[in-house]
Amino acid sequence: MDQARRPWDELHEAVDHEAPLEVMEVLESLPTHDLPRTFAKMEPHDSVHLLEIVSGYQAAAILGQLPDAQAADLVENLKVEDAVAILGNLSTRDQADLFEELETEEASHLLAAMDRGTAASIREIVSRVHGSAGAILDPEILAFDQSSTIAEVVGELQQNGDRYREFQVLYVHTTHQGKLTGVVRMRDLLMHPPTSRLTELVLPTLVTLSVDAPLEDVEAAFEHNEYLGLPVVDGEGHVLGVVSRSAMEHAVALRSESDYRASQGIVGGEELRSMPVSVRAKRRLSWLSVNIVLNIIAASVIAAYEETLAAVIALAAFLPIISDMSGCSGNQAVAVSMRELALGVATPKDVMSVWRKEVVVALINGVVLGVLVGVVAFAWRQNLFLSLVVGIALALNTVIAVSLGGVVPLILKRFKVDPAVASGPILTTITDLCGFLITLSLATMWLSQIAT
Repeated sequence: MDQARRPWDELHEAVDHEAPLEVMEVLESLPTHDLPRTFAKMEPHDSVHLLEIVSGYQAAAILGQLPDAQAADLVENLKVEDAVAILGNLSTRDQADLFEELETEEASHLLAAMDRGTAASIREIVSRVHGSAGAILDPEILAFDQSSTIAEVVGELQQNGDRYREFQVLYVHTTHQGKLTGVVRMRDLLMHPPTSRLTELVLPTLVTLSVDAPLEDVEAAFEHNEYLGLPVVDGEGHVLGVVSRSAMEHAVALRSESDYRASQGIVGGEELRSMPVSVRAKRRLSWLSVNIVLNIIAASVIAAYEETLAAVIALAAFLPIISDMSGCSGNQAVAVSMRELALGVATPKDVMSVWRKEVVVALINGVVLGVLVGVVAFAWRQNLFLSLVVGIALALNTVIAVSLGGVVPLILKRFKVDPAVASGPILTTITDLCGFLITLSLATMWLSQIAT
């Protein structure tokens, strides 16, 4: 694309001219996947002003196509009254997703300015257990009393076609008390006389989700059924909303992204480079600063064996190999345990069972890796004791790393610590510490034979 025709430049001109029609023409010409990048390239005041000059419905549609973190950043820079007007064009579910990304103070100001009923619904969704069916349900559903006639239902759908167009093909049928009794298929509404009542058409709901059901159970329910959506009920059977298949898939993808960010030491939510530098730096430093302490502990072991390293310089070449290889082996075990925790295959009670299974794999892999690195050491230095030191050290450290990698996530989960955040750094510190300690201890014991 010609640099003069870059979409963010065109939008800057349109916003500068206060021309909402030009703005929408540029945005509509963009593929949906280019919109987040375009807004990221714009100056912050331009992107905010863009939302102010278009209609509330158009601004809401734009926010709905951006990542939640990016949309929330824009909302935080709007005037409260403008933000409330725009958010009013989003569904309650989409509003709740945005509020989860907003700063606490900004969220409080917006909720105070919103309609009480809407604000209460948003608070209820946001307060539910993260990673549960209740946290991803859509409270806006089609619910009719069992005594309603087909004519009444069809009339309601026709009169509010714009409002109901985006709803899933799942029509929840409730009693006067709001308890779920079944669903009605759209085709049945069209193929029965208008005077028929819903009680004649209702099909029993064979699959429902508890509001507290974890995301793993929600995912499993959709894997075993072909429904586009599943109703969510409370402990008394009252219908609270619907979890759509797309919402479940989105939540699973977000969980995977969150776990990956946490494993890399980025905490505090989603990060985009369009965010303020201070926010991004703070999120990364929060864990990196802890890692400094952990690495100093590991480095102190090397300092304690300074004389051994000075006598056998070759050991310095093998120390990173031993720590990295055993660390990689341990991270494989962490990944398996994290997956089993997510699927419900393993729980914190299975620590010993998991440990026994991992030790067997660790012994096999440790011996193989130890022999390989020992052969390399002997070929390089022609010293049997040096090859024994690095080979035995790698084998033992692999056993430690793999056996620990399998159980650390389970132990952390038991103590209500996020295993995605802490498993990697803990394992890395222990494998480095043990790898250095084992290698340098063996080298000190056989120093006279190695140094010759």
